[in-house]
Amino acid sequence: MPPLFKPLRQRAAEPELMDDRSAGGAELREALQKLRLLNRVFAAAAPTLYGVKRLWKEADKPRRFTVLDIGSGSGDVNRQLLRWADANGIDLLITLVDITEEACEEARLFFHNEPRVRVVRQDLFLLPEACADVVTGTQFIHHFADGELPRVVTSMLNASRAGVVVNDIHRHWMAWAAVWLVARVVSANRYIVHDGPLSVAKGFRAADWNQLRKALDMPTMYYAWRPLFRYVVVIRKKSI
Repeated sequence: MPPLFKPLRQRAAEPELMDDRSAGGAELREALQKLRLLNRVFAAAAPTLYGVKRLWKEADKPRRFTVLDIGSGSGDVNRQLLRWADANGIDLLITLVDITEEACEEARLFFHNEPRVRVVRQDLFLLPEACADVVTGTQFIHHFADGELPRVVTSMLNASRAGVVVNDIHRHWMAWAAVWLVARVVSANRYIVHDGPLSVAKGFRAADWNQLRKALDMPTMYYAWRPLFRYVVVIRKKSI
């Protein structure tokens, strides 16, 4: 049995290769490209869209709306947000933020012909206050330890005007096995092979969200399981 399979009762503490900012380069760029394929296979965009739509409706459906996606990678999940905006006549502006230059370069290439998307290299904890209506994090906060999560989410809330949407992985043996297999089918890239299943092992269960809600003292924090083996977390800050 693979070594990461057994301890899924608790979140794994091992850092991912992508957390090592001294590495990167062409291999990381390739991994970000392969992640776009994995995101399509596992329907990664749907929970983010669900959460953004929920906050947009609670804000009385404004015609102009801004989203900041922190830890965005190449930002591919935001393609569905743009399609939704087109279908509903929303003037949507998206800012993709990542701390690595490789991710920012991939995002610029991916959205090179999309004027509604801009890319910024920035640290989460240095974001300006209230700089976007909604701040999203897709497969982002699992990179942090339990004790760091309240600070992470608080920083996201401070950068938002309406609220925060978190989309992250359900820590489950079926998800772990599926990612372990698919990662090896689609790529031999060590970031994908190593970090893919580890991301699941660092994912969340309902008890983890309840613990975070208590630590934040936010009884209205909403979370729900979504296909495929994901959670969406929506925290409303205030109306726009």
